Amino acid sequence: MPWPWRRKTRRTLARVVIEGPIAGGTRTRVLKALDEIGRRECPALLLRIDSPGGTVGDSQEIHAALLRLRAKGCRVVASFGNIAASGGVYLGVAAERIVANPGTITGSIGVILRGNDLSRLLERLGVRFETVKSGLYKDILSPDRALTEAERDLLQALIDSSYGQFVAAVAQGRGLEEEAVRRFADGRVFSGAQARELGLVDELGDEERARQLAAELAGLDPLRTRVITFGKPPGRWATVLPGRNLLGTVVEALRLELAWAGQPLWLHRP
Repeated sequence: MPWPWRRKTRRTLARVVIEGPIAGGTRTRVLKALDEIGRRECPALLLRIDSPGGTVGDSQEIHAALLRLRAKGCRVVASFGNIAASGGVYLGVAAERIVANPGTITGSIGVILRGNDLSRLLERLGVRFETVKSGLYKDILSPDRALTEAERDLLQALIDSSYGQFVAAVAQGRGLEEEAVRRFADGRVFSGAQARELGLVDELGDEERARQLAAELAGLDPLRTRVITFGKPPGRWATVLPGRNLLGTVVEALRLELAWAGQPLWLHRP
């Protein structure tokens, strides 16, 4: 006989929110939430995505966890918010269905890797690095010099491999041919309405429509189903500050530029 809390959660629709760049903190929070949803045997999950993407490994771990949850019988529906691009799309295609607003910014399927060549600035400042390394490519993307052609070829091969993984996941998740995905997976972004025409999105609608769809897929009454949000993002005290949106955007962009330099990213970077 099932425990009482299991009987209750069988009438519960779980909800997980992924906001902002996908990185280690997001991965830890979301994986913990998905594990709890699996243990509680919730019949459906509403995955709300409002993210430009992020790091490759973290995106892949969340994607894999979503597929494991589906394998246990949990119906997963993704709801795209203002933006669900790059790594946000990668997470979305792990869902059974995707609902997007007509104006959602989505797409940006591809990989980007950036470094910083500060050699001219350092030369003007009279700063020079002395490097001792064990191999020819050990200091690749070092900020004190430009890339060599051999290094550029090596990094391009890395990007191509990551891109192939992204395309394969989109094709499998959306039931498309890889060649069809490659025709529009060149980094461009789409509206939700355009994404629906391409097969990236199943239908247009808001989060409420996605909630109803998730309940219906799980055989639940949408009017009598409880929604419980798991793994809520931590509150941000900065939300009370005037001008926080502009300041927060600038600070976050600078932080990510420094923290993620030299990493392949599934990230939409306008």
